[in-house]
Amino acid sequence: MDLKQAHDLAVAAAKEAGAAIEGFYESEYTLRDKGGGDNPLTDADLASDRILEDRLKHAFPGTGWLSEETGDDKGRLDCEFCWIVDPLDGTREFTLGIPEFAVSVALIQGDRAVVGVLYNPITKELFSGIVGQGAWYNGQPCSTTDKADLDGARVVCSRSEMKKGWFDAWKDQLKLTPTGSVAYKFGLVGAGLAEATFTNKPRNAWDLAGGVAIVDAAGGRCSDRHGRRYRFNQDDPLKDGVCGTNGASHEAVLGVMRQQAT
Repeated sequence: MDLKQAHDLAVAAAKEAGAAIEGFYESEYTLRDKGGGDNPLTDADLASDRILEDRLKHAFPGTGWLSEETGDDKGRLDCEFCWIVDPLDGTREFTLGIPEFAVSVALIQGDRAVVGVLYNPITKELFSGIVGQGAWYNGQPCSTTDKADLDGARVVCSRSEMKKGWFDAWKDQLKLTPTGSVAYKFGLVGAGLAEATFTNKPRNAWDLAGGVAIVDAAGGRCSDRHGRRYRFNQDDPLKDGVCGTNGASHEAVLGVMRQQAT
């Protein structure tokens, strides 16, 4: 598969899906809960999902599909390539009118995310990357920072976890910025606008895959809370924690996470 062609297709699809989301953001929409508590679903999620599926699912024959908002076809496990998408990562922020959400698209080859596209339709920020070829922020080449020292390191973290005090122990060391969408946080790291994002709490493949590809393409490093690289297009989409960094600070951030877990 031509990864550049896949990248360009994903960019176009994400922008189209983002335009649909923006339309709902500025008007009325239906809000419901998917179950489990604090798990919102809106018309914007579903509209974005339909666009992404229509534009991407059948673009390359034999490519698998995994989306947060559609049924999981386990036939994807037999595919060399698989799209993993979150039509609206950060639905909670969307419903609160906080412009920290994104359309997330990833192409998986084997078990690695090799192409990633994130689009925030409100701020008009576009993050994208092809592993081994480069990363881009709003169409311009970008890379992660080279800051290894955690003193003053910019960390984008979960707003809800920040409120719960889970990051209190590092307020004096880290420059913490509560931020919405998991995917959007990865984009900021990949663009060099933050050094890291992390949490010991589990996240799903669709939250992570697009951002992981971008951070990797930008020269950073991503792993679960144990330092193990992510393996995507697996039977279970849930991943054990989040650590996305500029690479230089990765081991130090994992050290902080070990302290947080105790």
